[in-house]
Amino acid sequence: MTLEELTERVQRGEIDTVVLALCDMQGRLQGKRLTAHHFLADVASHGAEGCNYLLATDVDMTPVDGFEMASWERGYGDFAMRPDLATLRPVPWHPATVMCMSDLQWQDGSPVVSSPRQVLQAQLERLAQKGWSAAASTELEFLVFHDSYEDAWSKAYRDLRPANLYNIDYSLLGTARIEPLIRRIRNAMDGAGLSVENSKGECNLGQHEINFRYGDALSIADGHSIYKNGAKEIAAQENMAISFMAKYNELEGSSCHIHFSLRDESGAVFARERSTFESFLAGQLACLRELTLLLAPNVNSYKRYAEGTFAPTRVTWAYDNRTCPLRVVGHGDALRFENRAGGSDLNPYLALSALIAAGLHGLDQGLELEPPYEGNAYLATEKPRLPGTLRDARDLFATSEVARRAFGDEVVEHYVHAADIELNAFNAAITDWERFRGFERL
Repeated sequence: MTLEELTERVQRGEIDTVVLALCDMQGRLQGKRLTAHHFLADVASHGAEGCNYLLATDVDMTPVDGFEMASWERGYGDFAMRPDLATLRPVPWHPATVMCMSDLQWQDGSPVVSSPRQVLQAQLERLAQKGWSAAASTELEFLVFHDSYEDAWSKAYRDLRPANLYNIDYSLLGTARIEPLIRRIRNAMDGAGLSVENSKGECNLGQHEINFRYGDALSIADGHSIYKNGAKEIAAQENMAISFMAKYNELEGSSCHIHFSLRDESGAVFARERSTFESFLAGQLACLRELTLLLAPNVNSYKRYAEGTFAPTRVTWAYDNRTCPLRVVGHGDALRFENRAGGSDLNPYLALSALIAAGLHGLDQGLELEPPYEGNAYLATEKPRLPGTLRDARDLFATSEVARRAFGDEVVEHYVHAADIELNAFNAAITDWERFRGFERL
């Protein structure tokens, strides 16, 4: 939707609300609902203010100490939310509403470099200097429950009712049970301007996936965030709940597989330049462990890395092998690699930034690609293992020269501290596992 189209629809009384959104560290949409007249009169050209604590909180939105950009000492001031008018789109699941993503700036006009959208834009600028752009898609799995979010909270997330009671991977019968919700999400996202391709069932109980067409990396990250937020809102309207936890139970986790390739003005780069493809992929292998924090940002993320669950454990690559974290698929112009290390809890802007940084490292260093792994990569004990905990990933990221060269110290320190906040919160919590294990028997 263009600004002119929005203006005409507001004048006709068809639109009355504009959602101005930013993506926070956790990959969630935050922002304001503005009257459409106010947006057109003031915000479209000048932006709106948002408290800078939005990029300095934990999952519970608690202001936490230690972030450079925002603190009690600095008074928790504002940054500016500058609308990216190219992202204007309808929000079909809310009446008379449109949405616009924003870029974050300080009051002097300088970018908020630790903002996830700005982190990705900086990596895309590095590619642009070489005449390239990034094309990608993200495949999000999720669990559906016949409980509202409020009921799930009241039940302490115990004894929830999954939408399917058996493995429905590719099952048309099983997915038909939940098709009213999934169909509504598919059609709503299509109405929001996202290019929906398909949906399918997955392995875990009530697990599903909706896939979108390949596109430019920034638009894909925007669409990922809008879809994830919208799917939850639609589920809530249906008195149901969707979870994007990476590992909800002991069965298969929920992934976010990322397909990635490079483009230039002549088309697909990987298809024409085999050496570029191989060095870019070699960079993925070389940097995967130290950049895993941007693919698996939470304590829970690392429980997904389990053998025999279609989640990777060893740093390997191969052609069309789902036991590897890096799977090469497609032919000709469709040649691409799939990163399978990310869970559905990742931040898409940061995850795509990690892939670009790793690939550029491989190219800058002229890395050679090792032979593809043959067979079951879960058995590749000679290969490095993906970080087993958030602590491991945090330490690798904190000491990564690749990360500091690609993102800068400010960004690295910001997300290292975010990991510390998550770790401290988890280490202070007493879990059900501890109570069941120790209440009587220890």
